[in-house]
Amino acid sequence: MPTRSRIWLLLAIGIVCGVSSLRAQFTTLSWKLTTVGKVRQVLTNMGTLSPAQTRYPGLILCEFPPGSNEEHLFQGGIWIGAITPDGDTLLSETQSHYGFNEFFPSTEKWDTIWTVSKGDTAQIPYWPDYVAVSDQDFVCRYNDYNLLNVQGHTPLYVEIVQTTYSWGSGQLSEFLLHTYYIIIKKIPLKDAYIAFWMHSSVGSVNATDNFIDEYTRYYPKYHMGVAEDSPAGSDGRSYSPIGFSVMTPSDTTLRWSWNYFEHETLPSRGQPVYRVMSSGNIMPDRLDPARAHEILAFGPHQLRVGDTLKVEMAEVFGNGIDGMLKNVEYLQFLKAKDFRVPSPPPRPVLRATAKSHEIHLDWQPQPGDVNPETYSDPYRGDTITQPFEGYRLYKSTKGPTGPWTLLADFDKPGDIDGPNTGLQYQYTDVGLLNNIEYYYSLTSYSMPDRVINFPSQESSITASTRTTIPGTAPPLTVGEVAVVPNPYRGDVAYNSYNPPWEKPSGTRPWWMEQDRRLQFINLPADCEIKIFTLAGDLVNTISHHDPSRGYEDWNLTSYVGQAISSGLYLFTCQDLATGKVQVGKFVIIK
Repeated sequence: MPTRSRIWLLLAIGIVCGVSSLRAQFTTLSWKLTTVGKVRQVLTNMGTLSPAQTRYPGLILCEFPPGSNEEHLFQGGIWIGAITPDGDTLLSETQSHYGFNEFFPSTEKWDTIWTVSKGDTAQIPYWPDYVAVSDQDFVCRYNDYNLLNVQGHTPLYVEIVQTTYSWGSGQLSEFLLHTYYIIIKKIPLKDAYIAFWMHSSVGSVNATDNFIDEYTRYYPKYHMGVAEDSPAGSDGRSYSPIGFSVMTPSDTTLRWSWNYFEHETLPSRGQPVYRVMSSGNIMPDRLDPARAHEILAFGPHQLRVGDTLKVEMAEVFGNGIDGMLKNVEYLQFLKAKDFRVPSPPPRPVLRATAKSHEIHLDWQPQPGDVNPETYSDPYRGDTITQPFEGYRLYKSTKGPTGPWTLLADFDKPGDIDGPNTGLQYQYTDVGLLNNIEYYYSLTSYSMPDRVINFPSQESSITASTRTTIPGTAPPLTVGEVAVVPNPYRGDVAYNSYNPPWEKPSGTRPWWMEQDRRLQFINLPADCEIKIFTLAGDLVNTISHHDPSRGYEDWNLTSYVGQAISSGLYLFTCQDLATGKVQVGKFVIIK
């Protein structure tokens, strides 16, 4: 779950920006990660597509597709430049390479990032009765005047309300739509230009060359700046480029600029950047591999106090350039329909029961559950009132984001859609390894809409993942406690097993020494394990208190955090309920 950090913001600014004047002002800095579609993008209520001053703990900021370990973005965000009534040329940036964060939420505790699911209504203080459009809407608000002592910053006094739409099915899952409502609060702005800053990093996080091998392109038809991984570098060519496409406004009288820069020649803040934004310069595509630093800008806008300027920017991905262009064309179709298109059925409720070497799955709708089979969709072009078609059951041995294997497809019989297997509500997966994580997801899908030629829609796979571990119940007492694997061999790539015996923790994609795994099994509900060297020195102590799980993992480190060496080790396991003790031994070979 995303965290919301209660930060003494002026102190943080003073540390990061060298500000000496501090005021006792508090605000809530928040981040969220899109999770329903194929794009894993971090967003903040500072207007950035990067962590900014939040405490986002992830290693990847913009992953596509999920589980690929392919990064796409290092920094990104909206900029506003304009001329004030006093003739000053000012720029406010959410994020830039050399500048400081200049947009922040207010001091209200609720001024965080709101999450709303499609069709649900949220009572957001600055947007009452907000109704979600996509499968996962994010809503936040920030301004450039909440903090007046950011180094070198003079505000334009603009407030931005931002929504981000994310869909979980089909082609819709390969892009995000960010909408910015720019509200002029205090002074009129002359010749205002809006820009999007992209500092990309397209490539595998496992690469050794820091992703500095990108092509930089511009597509005037879509007002889209693109960063594409070249075949050079240790990572080869990534699956998808990243594109920022401005869809609104589309006024033909606007002047568009697209410029890229070498890392050392980026313009400084303020007037130099405004000159770039307002230049009308469109640079030629750069097809020599380099890091992409892009500024896509448009204007001028004459804005009065109280005006609201609506800007829509699509963050687009796909299978190579061709897949990206196909998706941005599809976005034009969606925009013509105001993004009101047929949607998948609601996510079904999946229940899992673990047994020894098997997992039983059940999804029979229960009282109080949302029933996917009875949903209706007002945005279909046909006359089908209940377009539910079936369920699909998926399994992964790698992680909660896949890759996924289709276990079963159960759909309504007697029509031309799906395999016509008939609806079922139970499945038992057998032959599993005990004490190993398995991941399951159940989706529901609809009939295609043949009137408007719209394909069948399937609910998000990753949004309904269940993690389940088969195994036996704890024994009544000690006596059969064992260690697996025994011997443990350091020359065996346990992380390459399927399912993996060892895997990275958190969002880290690569295995490290601390991911080693040795397991004590057949543990009673309350017990204590002590591990000793053959000389009798205590290595570590493991406490176990679990009435349903009869095992504990150990990462082969001592109680002071040091990796242990090869050798023969002894262990004792004491049943805390009875006092009974079992003694055993195991071997480590590194």
